Amino acid sequence: LPITRYIFVPLFEFLESIIFNYGLLIIVLVLIIKTALLPLTYKSYVSMAKTRILAPEIAAIKEKIGDDAARVQQETMKLYGEVGVNPLSGCIPVLATMPVLMAVFMLFPNLINLRQESFLWAEDLSTFDSILNLPFNIPFYGSHISLFCLLMTVSQLAYGYYNNQITPDQPGQPINMKMMAYITPVIFMFVMNSFPAGLSFYYFVSNLVTIGQQLAIRKFVNEDKIRELLDKNRAKIKAGGGAKKSRFSEYLQTQLKTMEEQQKTT
Repeated sequence: LPITRYIFVPLFEFLESIIFNYGLLIIVLVLIIKTALLPLTYKSYVSMAKTRILAPEIAAIKEKIGDDAARVQQETMKLYGEVGVNPLSGCIPVLATMPVLMAVFMLFPNLINLRQESFLWAEDLSTFDSILNLPFNIPFYGSHISLFCLLMTVSQLAYGYYNNQITPDQPGQPINMKMMAYITPVIFMFVMNSFPAGLSFYYFVSNLVTIGQQLAIRKFVNEDKIRELLDKNRAKIKAGGGAKKSRFSEYLQTQLKTMEEQQKTT
C-alpha cells in the first residue's frame, strides 16, 4: 500500500534511528498514529453522543410501532432529519481510519528490522511469541499460544464492552453489532495467533490508547450542550427558517417520501 511505503516505513525508520528498544518504538508509533487520528475519534464520539441522546425517542418510536422494522427505520430516519443529525456521520470517521489499519497490518509482517529483536517475553518480534506449545493442533489457531495475541484479544473485548455501554441500539439493523463486538475479537485471535508478536503488541497498545482517548473525550464532551443544540436544530427545521439543510437531509427526505408512496401503492 502507498501509505505503508511512503508514510509508515519512513516513520518507522526515523523512530528506529532514535529509539533502540523495539517494544518502546512500537509504543511511540502507536501514540503518534492515535494522536493523528484523534480528531476523527472525537467526531465519531460526538456523533455517537447525539444518537445516544435520541435513544429515548427512538425507543418510543419502536414501542409505538411494534415489530414493523421498516416503519421503525423510516420513523427513525425522519427523527434524524427533524433534528439535523446525519446517522452516517459516526461511520465516516471510522471508515477513514481503515487505510491506516490496513497499512499497519501490511507493515509488520514485512519488517525485517524486527528479526531477532526481543521485548519482554518475546524473543523475536518478527514471529509469534509462543508461551506454551500444545501437544495438539487447533484448527485455524495452531499448536501454540501467543501471549501478545491473547492480550490483544482481551483488550479488544474490553473496548467492545465499553463501547457497547455507551452505544444505543439501532433499530432495523440486520446484524447485532453489539454481539459482533465480542465475536470479532475471537475471530481475530485465531487469525493473529501465528502473526508477528510486534503486530499483536501494536494492536494491544492501540486498543489501550483508544480506551484512554474515549474516556478522556467523554470528560470533555458536554452532552447537555449537545442536547440543547439538537433542540435548537429541531426548532429551526420545524420553523423552516433556520439553517439550510444538508444534502444528506434533502436526500433523506426524498427517500422517505418515496418509501411512503411505495407503501401507499402496496
